[in-house]
Order: sequence, then structure tokens, then C-alpha cells
Amino acid sequence: MKFLIIRFSSIGDIVLTTPVIRCLKKQVPGAEVHFLTKDAFRSVVEHNPYIDRLHVLAHSWELMIHELKEENYDYIIDLHHNVRTLKVKKELGKKSFSFHKLNVEKYIYTSIKLNILPKVHIVDRYLATLKSFNVKNDEAGLDYFISEKEETHKHDIPASHHAGYIACVIGAAHGTKKWPVNKWKEFAAKMNHPLILLGGKEDADNGKEIAFADTVKIYNACGKFSINESADLVRKAKLVVTHDTGLMHIAAAYKKPIVSLWGNTVPSFGMYPYYGNNDSRGTIMQVNKLWCRPCSKIGYDKCPLGHFKCMQQIEVDTVLDAVKKRL
Repeated sequence: MKFLIIRFSSIGDIVLTTPVIRCLKKQVPGAEVHFLTKDAFRSVVEHNPYIDRLHVLAHSWELMIHELKEENYDYIIDLHHNVRTLKVKKELGKKSFSFHKLNVEKYIYTSIKLNILPKVHIVDRYLATLKSFNVKNDEAGLDYFISEKEETHKHDIPASHHAGYIACVIGAAHGTKKWPVNKWKEFAAKMNHPLILLGGKEDADNGKEIAFADTVKIYNACGKFSINESADLVRKAKLVVTHDTGLMHIAAAYKKPIVSLWGNTVPSFGMYPYYGNNDSRGTIMQVNKLWCRPCSKIGYDKCPLGHFKCMQQIEVDTVLDAVKKRL
């Protein structure tokens, strides 16, 4: 049977689909598995050995649809389930199985703070789309694969970090997912261990400010590495301190100990670090019983109420204790 799995974005969401890819490929005899994503996220899955062919949405919708029609799929597994994937399914006209996004339940949670979401990780909700094929969760966790040429080397980081370091993911897609810079500065000053700061080019200035106190102990790598090079730095770290980001899920794929910091989003959305049959490697730091939280299923540039208590009240010393216990 020939399958097309669709997940257009983003990094973390795509990484969370990897158990579906693996379990489908390994449990359905002779399954040919194709994957469709945006060109910007090609590198997240292009080295996955369980994908037989990768398709990307780049400059031409018509060309993409033409190529997909030529494949003559038996089934479509829609793990994004939005307007764009509905158009793909309509164009291809094949039997499809779609992921239930629970948007109504999330709206109720974020608007009136009533949590009626199922206590099920999104990985298991993704895998539910394969129920008709008797595919089950193998509990092996997430996957992340990079090529040898994307691996980092000792000369890519300071000599002070060669004996080991903690990766600190200071970036995030939205401001309300980020621990404030002053908190990171205090954490970095007090943490008696080499640190590597990870994020995009947009986080470089914040990284520079955090690293200013001790440029030997703290290496600002924000914007200096590709996503897969950053993933390799995460893979080689002793521990990862991170916001709710794609690199958090990549760290979980590499089975790294994680201390995760949660602001406007909440783990009960079902997207906390996923390790499969060993979920004891993650420590979640969040402000519980805060009346305005969660305020959004995605995030905002700034706290809509102005106080940002969800992150401001995560104490530095509490995070330090959690890191020391994990180390």
C-alpha cells in the first residue's frame, strides 16, 4: 500500500509525527511511505530512513499537486487538517484519515479556562489515524535524523565546552513562550557549568546580553547554526533547558534530560516532551493555578494583560535546583 502523510509545519509538530512514520513503515507489510511538508521544513525529515519519498510545497501549488497525482496513493494520512490539506485531499480524491485537532476544546480551555481536553499525548492522537491499519504505538519515542555533514565538530564550539555543556534554548516562535532575558541572565550567572545558548538570528542580541557576564562559560550560538546543526548540539549536550519549542521535541527524540519552561501554553495541550515508554527524563516548570493561563494555544508577541506572570513567576533558583537534580 502507498501512503501520503501530510504535515506542513512547524518543526516541533513535524518531529511529533515521526512515530506515525516509523510505526506505519514497520508494521504495515510493504508499506510505501511518502511525506509532504513545506520546503522550509525539508531538513527536519529529509534524512528519515522510514520515508520513501519526500514531497515539498515550494513555489508552485499546481506542480506539487501534479507530482502527487502521479504517485497514485492508496491512502492519505492528514496530520495537519487545515484548509490547505483539505484542498490536497480534494485534488487527489483518495481515501483519507485525518487528525482531530480539538480546536473547540482548546478554545474553551483558553477562553473560559475549562479543560475538557483528553489526557492523551498528541503522539497517540496522531497514531489514532492509523487505527484502521492495526498500527500501534511501539513506545520507542520520537525520531530525529541528520546527515554526517551536518554534525558539529569540536572546533565549532569553544574549548571551554569540550568536556560537556548544558544547552539553553532561549528562542521561541512567540514572545509569551520565552523566559525573560533578565531571568536567563541570572540563571547563567549562577549556573556553575558551561552553557551554549541556542536560538535563531532573531535571538542573537538576547544571547549576547545573557552571555556578556561570562563569555568563557557562556557561548552564544544563536543564529550561528542551521536547525540540524543546532539539533546536533542538543544531541551532544548533557542536559537541555528549553522553552516550548521545536528544539525541545528534538531533545526528547535524542532522549536528553529536559527542563522545560512553560508560559502561555500548557503541557495539558498534549505536546510536552515525549520519550515513549520512558517519560521520566523531563522536568516541567510552570506556574500552576494562574487564572489567565493558558491564554492562547499558540502565543503572542507580548503578554495581553501586561504582567507576564506565567514566566515572571518561574523562579531562577527553582530552575537551578531542577537542573542540578537532572545533572
